[in-house]
Order: sequence, then C-alpha cells, then structure tokens
Amino acid sequence: MRIESYQFGEIVIDGVRYNKDLKIIKGKIIENWWRSQGHLLQLSDILDIVAAKPNTLVVGTGAYGRMLLKPGLLDELGSKGIYVEFLPTELAAEKFNELLSQLGVESVAFAAHLTC
Repeated sequence: MRIESYQFGEIVIDGVRYNKDLKIIKGKIIENWWRSQGHLLQLSDILDIVAAKPNTLVVGTGAYGRMLLKPGLLDELGSKGIYVEFLPTELAAEKFNELLSQLGVESVAFAAHLTC
C-alpha cells in the first residue's frame, strides 16, 4: 500500500483516486469519512482506529490545516498507547508512507481531511 499523491480534494492510493475524506486501518481504506463536528477531530470519530490499536496514527488536517484536534485528544490517545502525528494532509501522506515502510501495515493508521 502506498499513497502516491495528494492535492486539494484528491488522494491517490495504489492507483485509485479518492475525493472524500478517508481512513486507512490495517491496510483497509474506509471511504467517505466525516467527523461529527466537521473540522474538529474527536475520539468518537476514530473509535475504529482506537480499536485496531495501531502504534501510530497519522492525521492529515487538510491542505491548509483547518481540521483541529479536540483539546485533550492527544493525551487520551497517548494513554491508549497511540502516538499521533498531526500534519497538513500533504505532509501527513508522506509521513504515513515513511512510517508504513518502517513499521508495517498493522502499526500505522491514517485519517485524512482532503480539502481545507
């Protein structure tokens, strides 16, 4: 699995183009992901990722970094043993690829906002 490219509103993974926010959990792509409060990432938005118990979650915050983390979320995920990389989506895609090659598909999850 590899994220081949990202541009505003579009990400290409293994040759397939996606135009909606998505998550990758243990190598499976979950399409059309949306948060309960739009640009605010909360624990309830990523319970499937938490249940999968990755070592690292890479969060793409959008092209301009508009998606924010709910206060306390980093600590909450850390208490569950999940380290979080929180970056604009272009950088998050690069980081996901890097960590995936180092740690493997079971250890790295990805959640990405593709637009703003």
